[in-house]
Amino acid sequence: MTGDLRTRLLETALRAARSAGDAALAHFGSRDLEIETKGDGSPVTKADRQAERRMREVIAGAFPDDLVLGEEYASENGEKLDTGRRQWIIDPIDGTASFIRGVPLFGALVGIIEDGKPIVGVIHLPALNETVFAAKGRGAWFQSGSDEPVPAHVSGTSELARATVCTTSDDYFRQSGARPVWDAVRDACASTRGWSDCYAFALLATGRIDAAIEPPVLHPWDAAGAIPVIEEAGGIWTDWDGVCSVERRSVAASNGLIHAELLDRIRAASQRDT
Repeated sequence: MTGDLRTRLLETALRAARSAGDAALAHFGSRDLEIETKGDGSPVTKADRQAERRMREVIAGAFPDDLVLGEEYASENGEKLDTGRRQWIIDPIDGTASFIRGVPLFGALVGIIEDGKPIVGVIHLPALNETVFAAKGRGAWFQSGSDEPVPAHVSGTSELARATVCTTSDDYFRQSGARPVWDAVRDACASTRGWSDCYAFALLATGRIDAAIEPPVLHPWDAAGAIPVIEEAGGIWTDWDGVCSVERRSVAASNGLIHAELLDRIRAASQRDT
């Protein structure tokens, strides 16, 4: 892939994420969100669908031959993950539970994969006016408002006992039968916070927390946009078995320095639970 093409991909991903953010903000705080519950129990609103349509329009205008996999219209369009071609994997509002409650910790995620590997990622937090983005081999970048982007890098915390670790919700560990894992990590680290969904990954990439873990409940659109950002910021993204893939449903993401220790705690707790 030429450098110019990768630049175009990243620029289009940024436009798509920001267009979704604008659509979401137009409804943020509204009492008329038309909230529904999807088959997996997660909420969806008219803002999610409108934001995803905006993203698809941007992508189709720039790369009409590329595949797209989006959270809200995948089943309707017969879409599935295709690791053999270039594919855009999008989540218009990651953190809908926060969005519908007026909590600003939600974001738009855009990931691009080639040959099964994430090569471009964007995490855009419209209510905070923050964006973290990356293209493979070009580093990760953080932009606040209209300021010039600055390099993003993970923290230098070298021990789990001194680390701050985030997760979206204790409920997900309980519901997936993985509560012992969260208990073990919580007891081993310095502090835990519920700065949730993609916001936790943005915090990790910018050195404001040291790790984020999630039980096996994630989908490709939750991971594809975050993986390049974490890796280009100097961190590591794997599942609980140490494998990095958008198809894996659990997540252990860290600054890299504490990753082996984090996985050891997770594996030990998982084995005790079996």
